[in-house]
Amino acid sequence: MKSWQQSWRQLFLFGLLALTLSGCGMRELSALQPQGPVAAMQFDLMKLSASIMIGVFIVVMLILTYVLIRYRKRPGQEGIPKQVEGSHTLEIIWTVIPFLLLIVMAVPTVTTGFTLGKEYNKDEALQVRVTAHQFWWEFEYPDLGVSTAQDLVLPVNQKVQFTLTSADVMHAFWIPALGGKIDTNPGLENKMWLQADRTGVFYGKCAELCGASHALMDFKVDVLEQDEFAAWAEKMKGVQSAEPAAPASANAVQGQQIFEKSCLGCHAVAGKGGKLGPNLTNFADRQRVAGIMPNDAEHLAKWLRDPQKEKPGNNMPNLNLSEDQINSLVEYMSTLKVQEIKR
Repeated sequence: MKSWQQSWRQLFLFGLLALTLSGCGMRELSALQPQGPVAAMQFDLMKLSASIMIGVFIVVMLILTYVLIRYRKRPGQEGIPKQVEGSHTLEIIWTVIPFLLLIVMAVPTVTTGFTLGKEYNKDEALQVRVTAHQFWWEFEYPDLGVSTAQDLVLPVNQKVQFTLTSADVMHAFWIPALGGKIDTNPGLENKMWLQADRTGVFYGKCAELCGASHALMDFKVDVLEQDEFAAWAEKMKGVQSAEPAAPASANAVQGQQIFEKSCLGCHAVAGKGGKLGPNLTNFADRQRVAGIMPNDAEHLAKWLRDPQKEKPGNNMPNLNLSEDQINSLVEYMSTLKVQEIKR
């Protein structure tokens, strides 16, 4: 008996702990605290469907409880109670009510689906092309001539039309506070629109199992005021023809030489370099290294020392750099800021 009671007590405590922890989380990473019209519409559908399901469950349990009590076998009762079969009234009731409930759910679901499925042209919305890679995100603004990685910058209170694809395997683009996920498929394009109703930092994730570091495939969403976004875009424009500012120290100069020899084939800086890896033009402005670690000298050095240890399965090779080379490269990469690019 004690063992049975102890098991139930542990189960109850575990359930209570799980319920408590389910209420924890970041406002900027929660689908239950919508920060834009898309997320708000989807949340309203969630509340509607949950309310109907809970209501149906309560009614069914009340009827079941009533029947169990009302028609239970009583002391002294013999034989089988009188059987009642076929009630047109009841049959009509339990056919019509679910039909009405389906209509209540279907109408807002269909209308919301058409609203969310609408595509906006460049005169109606900011155009952003998203390309998913193992395990990082590439963002292009075709009408602005801007390209960046890992940090998605958006203007507040403006619709953003996304065109999404993948460079390798299936991923899923998801910013919980702004809207639901959508798959990114290699060779295909999906479209969706989002809008942020307030400024601030939000967080996005990959919502489709895509490899060893799927859980580490995060990105940041920086929502700015309209004029701040315009200023950011202006700084980022012309990167194709820009030249980075010359490093101030001899150590940083050595780091630049290492970068141009070992990194430029995959990573672009100021319009020069490859596209196999994230664009690093504004690397020093970002908050995170590889989307997962704080952007400081210590963590950048850890990443350069052994990228597979920090993010298993990613495509960046171990360059087998010496500690002096790593320090030089870290110092040079700390100069890669948008405001330090000469026009």
